[in-house]
Amino acid sequence: MDPPRWFPLARKEARTLLTAKGPWALAVLLVLWGYRPSYAGWDGLGPDITAGFVQIAGSYLLPLGVLLLSYQSIVGERTSGSIKFTLGLPLTRTDVLVGKVLGRSAGITIPVTAAAVVLGLIGLVRFGLFSPLLFLAILLATALYIVVLVAVATAVSAVTSSTVRATGIIVGIVYLVLTIFWKTTSGMIYSNLSGRAADTFNTSADGLLFALLRISPGRAYRVLTNWLLGVGNSGAGYDSVIMKLQPRIGVNVYVVEATFEADAVPLYLHEISGLVVLLLWLIVPLGLARYHFERRDLV
Repeated sequence: MDPPRWFPLARKEARTLLTAKGPWALAVLLVLWGYRPSYAGWDGLGPDITAGFVQIAGSYLLPLGVLLLSYQSIVGERTSGSIKFTLGLPLTRTDVLVGKVLGRSAGITIPVTAAAVVLGLIGLVRFGLFSPLLFLAILLATALYIVVLVAVATAVSAVTSSTVRATGIIVGIVYLVLTIFWKTTSGMIYSNLSGRAADTFNTSADGLLFALLRISPGRAYRVLTNWLLGVGNSGAGYDSVIMKLQPRIGVNVYVVEATFEADAVPLYLHEISGLVVLLLWLIVPLGLARYHFERRDLV
């Protein structure tokens, strides 16, 4: 059986990243960033705190690295003129998008997996035997998150005409607004829509606010991984969620169990919504990019 037409392009993209310094430097930084033991994490998870380190590694630093390693995948070739060679191959433009996304995802996921393995070994030595199935589940969720980020960056790369514009969208909107400041941004949106202020210490049981909070890919990833870790329904880091659910401890995060009665949680706030949001971020930007990419002159 012949491989898909996009496979050679995907292999080339993966090889290019795997032989570059950037992804492996990111892996080293993820180990340093992710290893953050805490009393709350140990009390809540015990030895499975090691799986929590993978979530920490996947938050904030990982998306920045993935976006920076992916956003020039098409617009960079267009600027340099090498897009003529890529489009001269027996590939449709959809094949180009698929090959770019899958190849770059593989080229980033392999170093990130290596970083997770190192975190696992450190956790094993420091905290004892953890659940390998839980660790694998968190790692698979992180791999999905990587594919989503690559897809978003590739979509931006496909619809912009210059690296400057692509950089502005990736850093200014995708990273800063949707990743770093989304809790603040969604709170502002909620206040404008409802006329009520968003307050983490005195939160009203309003499904709109919690739905807005998990729209971003990063918070959806943490909703999903918090569900796997069993710490609570929230887009915050696992240790903050554990502390929020402790009596007489005030933490500046939104957690469903700390706000809603058990029988009053809207169905759309189930933790599976984190997976649904990630899949939408994978499908919708690529679909829009494919529509635009098929109809524009790139050379």
